[in-house]
Order: sequence, then C-alpha cells, then structure tokens
Amino acid sequence: GEVMLDIEVAGSVAPGAKIAVYFAANTDQGFLDAITTASHDTVNNPSILSISWGGPEDSWTDQARGAMNTAFEDAAALGITVTVAAGDSGADDGVGDGALHVDFPASSPWVLSCGGTKVIASGSTIASEVTWNELSSGNGGTGGGVSLCFPVPDYQLKTKIPAQQQTGAMGRGVPDVSGDADPISGYIVRVDGQQTVIGGTSAVAPLWAGLFALINQKLGAPVGFANPKLYTFAETTFRDIILGTNGAYTAGPGWDACTGLGSPNGTALLNAFLNTPADKTKPTT
Repeated sequence: GEVMLDIEVAGSVAPGAKIAVYFAANTDQGFLDAITTASHDTVNNPSILSISWGGPEDSWTDQARGAMNTAFEDAAALGITVTVAAGDSGADDGVGDGALHVDFPASSPWVLSCGGTKVIASGSTIASEVTWNELSSGNGGTGGGVSLCFPVPDYQLKTKIPAQQQTGAMGRGVPDVSGDADPISGYIVRVDGQQTVIGGTSAVAPLWAGLFALINQKLGAPVGFANPKLYTFAETTFRDIILGTNGAYTAGPGWDACTGLGSPNGTALLNAFLNTPADKTKPTT
C-alpha cells in the first residue's frame, strides 16, 4: 500500500513522468544504498527523489544519520530535488516518552520536508485548509518541530524558527511545506486490485514530487535543490495555513512547525521559477 500510494499520487499529478522504484533492505545500509543508487542512476537519471519512510531522528545512529545526510547533500549537488514525508504521529513522532521529536530524513537540511494539512473541498475549490491533526481519533497528525541534530540552515535564517520547546536549542525547522494528508479525505489508491483510501505525509512527498516534475517540464531543466528559492517565494506562491496544532506547535502566519510555509499554488510557483535566474552556486547550510 505504501509503495502504490507513492507511485499513484506522483503519477496522477504528472501522468507523463517516468517513474523508477528502488527496493532495498530494511536496514540503515539499505536506506543509504537506495538513496545513493537513485542519485547516481545513469540509466533513469532521476531529477526528483520521493521518500515516504523515516523515524524519530534520535532513533538513528549518528553514523547512519550522518551518512544519509551526506548522501542528500550529494543529491543536491547533482541537481536532484528530494521530497520527504515529515511523519504522521504529531510533534512527538509517536515515541510517547513525553519529549518532542522530529522525523529523519525529513529533518535533513538537504531535503524538502513535507508536512500535512486537512482540506475541506467545496466543488473544485478549497473551502478550508488547516493543520492535519486527527491524533485524538487515532488517524494521525502531521509531524513537525525543531531538530536537535541539525543547525538552522542558511535558507531558514530569516524565518522565525522557534527554539525547541523542551531544550531551548535552535535547529533546523520541520517541515518546509505541506499538502493534504488527512486519511479521512485521503487519496484513492488501488492495491492488489482493490481500491482503498490512504493519507499521511507519505502522500504529500509524492504530491510535491509530481508538482516538481510538471515544473521541471515547463522550465526545460530540473529545479534541483529548491529550498532556498522556496523560502524567498513564500509570500506569493503558498497558501498560508494559520489554524491548528500538531500537539506542541501551533500554526500561524508565515512559517510554522506544523505546515511549514504552507501548501502550494502550483501556477504561482511555476511563474516564480520562470522569473528567477538559474542559481549557479552550490547550496550551503
């Protein structure tokens, strides 16, 4: 179901895209191998990687987390956009130890961390959109917060990232962006010949991957590591989500640790990229 969700969401947004799926062992080394194999795949030459797995950042060993972060930095240098689910268990990432946790690899400064919203539609328009939080009914809620493992990256320096509530430490803010994740109004997917509805930020990462595929097509070149530009585009290209909480952090105007910069206005985002000169410099943190 998880694999089909990713493929079908990305493919429904960008039906002409070529999609390659990478399978690896369910181990730290397997995760790393999947990232590096995809990034250096000279046959499929992916311009976008979509990742919907992860776990609390302090549940990874320093070695595993560091190796994967380096792999994401390498992908950025190769001009690849990496979209990652921010987690589906609220501000404690499902740990239940009374502490706040953000999800990794979503907390890597080299990926686009994707949080979740709840969308109420009225016909073909959005009637309301708030932070996804169905934790009380057991249907999940968006991850988000402040990393205890990675410092604030350059592109977030002008953003009002709060200190981590329990330690007072400053760190990389999670997520960067958001999209519909509520499984109550989720995505119809076909798995083993049966239709089912699945949600979660696992759907938001491929949703953004599909959007970037369309943008890349219009630009005629990959946008690559998009985070620095997205933060400069924020006021004109995002639907700011100002209501809701993920259990510890509250949504509000501008970036927040629930839905990041907000959900995208795809046309405005494309126009912003079209009107911005290509960045010839390597990203920094």
